[in-house]
Amino acid sequence: MKATILTVDDEEMIRDLLVTALSREGYDCFQAGSADEARDVLLNNRVELALLDIMMPGTSGVDLLKEIKKISADTVVLMVTAISDMETAMRCIHLGADDYILKPFDIERVLLTIKNSLEKQRLLIENREYQANLEKKVLEQTGQIRSAMEELNLTYDHTLTTLVRALDAREKETGSHSERVMNYTILLAETMGIRAAEVAIMARGALLHDIGKIGVSDNILLKPAKLDEVEWRHMKQHPQMGYDILSGVKFLKAPAEVVYAHHERYDGTGYPKGLRGSEIPLGARIFSLVDTLDAMTSDRPYRRALPFSAVLAEVERCIGSQFDPSIAATFLSIPKDKWEKAGKRLFLD
Repeated sequence: MKATILTVDDEEMIRDLLVTALSREGYDCFQAGSADEARDVLLNNRVELALLDIMMPGTSGVDLLKEIKKISADTVVLMVTAISDMETAMRCIHLGADDYILKPFDIERVLLTIKNSLEKQRLLIENREYQANLEKKVLEQTGQIRSAMEELNLTYDHTLTTLVRALDAREKETGSHSERVMNYTILLAETMGIRAAEVAIMARGALLHDIGKIGVSDNILLKPAKLDEVEWRHMKQHPQMGYDILSGVKFLKAPAEVVYAHHERYDGTGYPKGLRGSEIPLGARIFSLVDTLDAMTSDRPYRRALPFSAVLAEVERCIGSQFDPSIAATFLSIPKDKWEKAGKRLFLD
């Protein structure tokens, strides 16, 4: 369907010229010789685009622009002005006008400007609606996950593992990443002498660390190229999304703290909060080490798995920056064969 266009100009000849040309292109047209007439049209009809003459007797086009944006912020407004009044035309752009047309005008250029402005506005509205629908979908999925988790009771460990396997399968290259980092977390935490109840919480946090990615679009999550700034900003929201999903479930509130902080770094340069040192939950500090182990010893689209010796060198290099020194010391004391047994796979020499 073609858009509805309102032409506002105190010169009848100009209005008639524009309306004739626009009607020929299939647009529905209204015209007004003053701001008062324009208000009546705007209040009683849906108008996608308005052509406003800046210089009119009574209420000027500038003031009418402000009123239109209050009545309908999505209405595209093009200001019609003489070349001698360019300063006012630019001020209108700052007030919300989408573009301006100079008098005397070429009608074909006017039609092209209208077409391009309407297309731009259509894309903006579609993108806004897409974002709103995506947020609604994430909220719906969050509600569904919470309801399902509340019903798990004694069987939740098995169900959570199945859910995480499905999420890992979505990122085809990661395989059983979440289960491996859970097992590595248990090994490191037990070696540190942490009591069993706390180890269980840390293990669940490690297993569920990436559950927030359920709210990340496939276009971003599976993008083969480097993420741009907007995409990376959206990806960095997944710890918060994961926390929001889990924290509403009573038995997962403690693991949710690990999920929320699993991208924090010991020196405070991580996200989402930039926590430093002991501000980071112990489970998240443990996770950062075992996640590095799994990432480096797994095949990636951009490289083959690295040897275990490379992991040791990386941990030593990042002590005090990425990793907690005392936890890193325990990590380095664990023999390679124990890590292999926990991960149920062999590392490269």
